[in-house]
Amino acid sequence: MDELTREFLIESQEGLDRMERCLTDLESRPGDTELLADIFRSVHTIKGTTGFLGFKRLEKLAHSGENLLGLLRDGKLTAEPHIITGLLELLDGLRSILRIVESSDSEGDGNDSELIARLDELQKPASAAKSLQTDEMAALTSSQVQNPLLLAIEQTRKQAEASAAKAAPAAASKHVASAPATNSAAESTLRVDVALLNQMMNLVGELVLTRNQVLQATASDPKMTLLSRRLDMVTADLRESVMKARMQPVSNIFSKMPRIVRDLSQQLGRKVKLEMEGQDTELDKSLLEAIKDPLTHAVRNSLDHGIEMPEKRIAAGKNPEGTLKLRAAQEGSHVLIEVSDDGAGISSQKVRDKAIERGLITAEAAAHLPERELLNLIFLPGFSTAAAVTSVSGRGVGMDVVKTNVEKIGGKVEIESRMGKGTTLRLRIPLTLAIIPALIVRSLEQSFAVPQGALSELVHVSAEQISQGAIEWIDNAALYRLRGQLLPLIFLDRMLTAGKGGRMLEARDIFIAVLDADGRRYGLIIDSLADPEEIVVKPLSAALKDIGVYSGATVLGNGDLALILDPGAIAAKAGVSLNAEEAEAQTDEAVHEDNRGTEYLLVEVAQRRAAVLLSDVLRIEQVPISRIEYIGIRAVLNLDGQLLPIEDAGEILQAVHDEMQIIIVVCRDGERQVGVAVTNVLDVAAGSELFEAGSTQVASGVILLKDRVTSIVDLGSVTALEMNQQAAEPWNMYSPALVENTQ
Repeated sequence: MDELTREFLIESQEGLDRMERCLTDLESRPGDTELLADIFRSVHTIKGTTGFLGFKRLEKLAHSGENLLGLLRDGKLTAEPHIITGLLELLDGLRSILRIVESSDSEGDGNDSELIARLDELQKPASAAKSLQTDEMAALTSSQVQNPLLLAIEQTRKQAEASAAKAAPAAASKHVASAPATNSAAESTLRVDVALLNQMMNLVGELVLTRNQVLQATASDPKMTLLSRRLDMVTADLRESVMKARMQPVSNIFSKMPRIVRDLSQQLGRKVKLEMEGQDTELDKSLLEAIKDPLTHAVRNSLDHGIEMPEKRIAAGKNPEGTLKLRAAQEGSHVLIEVSDDGAGISSQKVRDKAIERGLITAEAAAHLPERELLNLIFLPGFSTAAAVTSVSGRGVGMDVVKTNVEKIGGKVEIESRMGKGTTLRLRIPLTLAIIPALIVRSLEQSFAVPQGALSELVHVSAEQISQGAIEWIDNAALYRLRGQLLPLIFLDRMLTAGKGGRMLEARDIFIAVLDADGRRYGLIIDSLADPEEIVVKPLSAALKDIGVYSGATVLGNGDLALILDPGAIAAKAGVSLNAEEAEAQTDEAVHEDNRGTEYLLVEVAQRRAAVLLSDVLRIEQVPISRIEYIGIRAVLNLDGQLLPIEDAGEILQAVHDEMQIIIVVCRDGERQVGVAVTNVLDVAAGSELFEAGSTQVASGVILLKDRVTSIVDLGSVTALEMNQQAAEPWNMYSPALVENTQ
């Protein structure tokens, strides 16, 4: 294929993509002249270029469509649904021929006579109107011959149309001269081959590795410090620029959905309104291509299995028109894409029965699965709830494709459903596959990388805590009680050496990396931690892939090779699943979502219990008492360059020695931050206020936590107190119920 033809194909595909977006918008705005003009230009450009390149079949089909669009643009036809359907058929026909040209460098020998005849048929109302107008003019001319007055009026009108024809060119040239010069999109953009971008990304990855090694090698050399920092800055900027060049908005795939929703809803007899949010969210081009099919499957499933027929929705008290929402948003190092509908929801019992019927799971195994695990059965290959095979569904492929394709690119799929309310499918996609932030950990005297996207928190367990039973055992399964909930533990060294081990643990400190993989939360026990790094993901050899616990490899800043752990594969290999307590909590949360309690941080202040709203807590600091200073009688802490006022209601600061550490809970109070001195941090628990504000029985701000009445710290009143009131009444920040009920 010569370069001119290749350029024509690229421009034509872009024009047809733009045309498709405009056509779906035109249905809701049939009188929008700008949309009609944009559609006309797309077809007109294709027709003009095909004549030059000698593609006669394309030219003939585009010419027929151009005639119809010309009538629409001139207002002689209205963009009614049947006309838009015909234009969409024209769009498909042009795309089909372009695909043939791209694959064989010729138009093929297909016949477009039926489509051309349909497009010509759609022009007939305008032709009939034109014929009627001609007949009326003929009748008028005949009457003018017999009426001298009408003839004089007609001559005057023609003369006026001729003061106007002469003035028009001058006005037009004046308008062109005064118009500002603007560059077209083609002049301000440059197409770059994706293979070249991939090569640039690989080179930047190598540069990142070299940067990491230089930073470590020059850490102790003051002469090289400035140069190494400069290298670090330039490398980071270059990496970001190359990654931006690979990024594209999700609107590139969202724009295909209105056509799919329109065609499929008409085919299924449903009324559906499509809403899209976050179309400017950007994603790596390779990832964007990878999720195109999963997103299409998800939309088709929502229309076929989710949104009910209009009569069923009316009977259920719903709007006969269903709503399908597509939303994209960036969350940290991931992009979240949601497909949600307000349909009938998914029955977990129906899913269980279908899975058993199709032999995908045994009845005994299904009986022990919690509701969330039952819903996940829809991702099994061969699963379908359709009663019969149709052109839309029933073949047992679709949701397994969604899960497989998303997991191939390092993402994960989550599903939520409530009967009668609807279903939400979430796709969590990494922003890029080439360079990711990771935590470097050590085990068996080797380094491993844990992707930070799957890391929830780190827990340090001392040798003393282990000797006191911090690690609990059920048979040979290790568990750790984290904020009241049992966390299954996996020993990384035992998994890698295929050693089962026993209950005995060495008397040494360990670290637990709390990971969240595919909804399975577990703790990975490691020996030690190193600094987090930006790592370059390298592919694995076939031998390492077969092990099933690694997702890639990387070279660290010190030159060591590190394997990248796959949290999801580790959970699957270890057989981690939702325990009964977590499953019950999640089921209860789904059923009683509107009535669930608020979470609080439970603390101890001078042997008294108090609670801080968890959403107000920014972090917990342990600092030496020597860092506390005083402005007047107010204690303050210089934290990250910000002067933080410290509330010491329990007079903890006065009770500690100079060498001791104190615990400060840093909280948010509107635009300000405030620190609360506490003796101990006890737990995180959910509770609801026992009394409404203004109650005469007991002051408001009292909750029941761990079966004990506890007072809530009112941060608003703390910052509003005067200094002398604070000193005179140190406990007025808490409810009086605290003194009476928490002894």
